Amino acid sequence: MNQQDAAVKAPPTKGDFDWRAAVSPYQSPDVRRSIFQLCNTLIPFAGLLVGMYFTLDVSYWLTLLLAVPAAGFLVRTFIIMHDCGHGSFFPSRRWNDVVGFVTGVLTLTPYVQWRHDHAVHHASSGNLDKRGHGDITTLTVKEYLELNWLGRVRYLTGRMPIVMFGLGPFWLAFKQRFQAMGPDAGWKERISVQGTNLALVILVTGFSLLIGLEAVVKVYLPVFFLSGAAGIWLFYVQHQFDDAYWAPRSEWSYATAAVEGSSYFKLSKPLQWFTGNIGFHHVHHLNPRIPNYRLERCHSETDLFQNVKTLTLWDSVKTFRLRLWDEEHGRMVSFRELRRMMRERSAA
Repeated sequence: MNQQDAAVKAPPTKGDFDWRAAVSPYQSPDVRRSIFQLCNTLIPFAGLLVGMYFTLDVSYWLTLLLAVPAAGFLVRTFIIMHDCGHGSFFPSRRWNDVVGFVTGVLTLTPYVQWRHDHAVHHASSGNLDKRGHGDITTLTVKEYLELNWLGRVRYLTGRMPIVMFGLGPFWLAFKQRFQAMGPDAGWKERISVQGTNLALVILVTGFSLLIGLEAVVKVYLPVFFLSGAAGIWLFYVQHQFDDAYWAPRSEWSYATAAVEGSSYFKLSKPLQWFTGNIGFHHVHHLNPRIPNYRLERCHSETDLFQNVKTLTLWDSVKTFRLRLWDEEHGRMVSFRELRRMMRERSAA
């Protein structure tokens, strides 16, 4: 089984609905739409980077203003790479890999390594016994209470919004430079990391010789930071909400985890466009072979998705208070709720 197909081929358990028949009509990519999406993403993105460079001598505030839409296009670029990793952007595996590598370089992401890790995430999302593959670190109440004070501080710090969204993009960029260097890494993953690093060195060196290293940093760094923070935010919101799905391996269901453990993040049309429809995350997790431009239609036309968990922008902000999975009550809880539960237990 190909790694990128691992998630979609995971068998549903007894009691799951017939999800394959419901969503399979939407999974075929349209080459013309894919090429059009490449054009309406990469060309404006390049144009904005050029515009940012020419504003450096005018006002850096203007440069930073242009960084906002440029970051939106970089998020959209990442979604294209994401689809390529699932084999859903082009019918051809070769073209998925070519475009995936190029868009991976633009987003500082080693494509093959990321594809492997992300496939594992899809095949284990919501499984309490297989956490740690592309997840935001999530502990149960019991696990948290068993930590010493230093472990609790580390966990709390790691889930603080200022850390996740402020330092997170830079940590990911650093980590991905070495991610596949361990003894368990396959040769494809090693080549992916090393090849991406080499391409980045060539690009940075070339543009530094052309416009100067300072200009390269001033233009690309804010774009990468904003897009990285947005990406972490999207991923966090779509799996961390009050009644998200978590279950031990013996009870875990692929289809249930996809539909109940992934939210429908309802965004405005402009934000939905820039984020490549990834807000329809429940559809995507149920069948990752559906191209991003077919996710909305699949959601709208499929009865199975009409009662899924829906989050708005304001709802997404409120999820940041959630910290732990309460196995007893089957929901995410805040530290304030944990303290209240501990007081009630002490009083009982």
